[in-house]
Amino acid sequence: MEPSDEALCARVAKRDEAAFDLLVARYQERAYRLAWSILRNAEDARDLSQDAFIRLYEAAGSFGGRSKFSTWFYRILVNLCLDHKRKHRWWKLWTRDEGDDRNDPLLERQPAPVVDPVDKLSRERTMKELAAAVDQLAPRQRAAVLLRVQEDMATYEIAKVLKCSEATVRVHLHRALTTLKKTVEKR
Repeated sequence: MEPSDEALCARVAKRDEAAFDLLVARYQERAYRLAWSILRNAEDARDLSQDAFIRLYEAAGSFGGRSKFSTWFYRILVNLCLDHKRKHRWWKLWTRDEGDDRNDPLLERQPAPVVDPVDKLSRERTMKELAAAVDQLAPRQRAAVLLRVQEDMATYEIAKVLKCSEATVRVHLHRALTTLKKTVEKR
C-alpha cells in the first residue's frame, strides 16, 4: 500500500527527497491544470505550479493535518495564482497577446465524439464561449468554479483553499454560475 499524501508530507518536512518526488509525481499534472485554468497561460502555469512545489517543500513542516493534504497544497497554488493575476492584471485584463494558449494541447477541451458535423461545430463553439466566459469571471469566482468542477472539491474544502467561509464560497459559485448561465443564454 502506498503512503498517504499526509504521511509523505510529514516525511518531506524531514527533507525526504523521495517523498517529495512522490508528491510531485502525484500532483504535478493536476497542479499545472489548475494553474492553467486560472491563468490561461502555459508558461505562467508551469512557473507557478513549480513555485507551489517549492513552497510545499519549504513549508511542509507547517502542515498540521487539520485538512487534507490536497486542500493545503491547492491553497498554496491558488494563492500564488491569484497573487500573480493581481500583479499582472493591468496589462492582461482586457487583451490577449500572441502567447494566448487556449489551444494548449495538454488542456485541449474535446467534446464527446459526435456523428453530426453541425452538432460538433455547435458544441465546440459552446465550449469556447463557456471557456471565454469562465475567463471573464472574477478571479476568486473562477478559482471556486475550477476547484469544484476540475478538482471535484467540496464547498468546505474550497473554503479552506480560498481562506473564506463556506457561505462565501457558495456566493462565489452562485454568482459565477449566474454569470455563465446568462452568457450561454445570450447565444
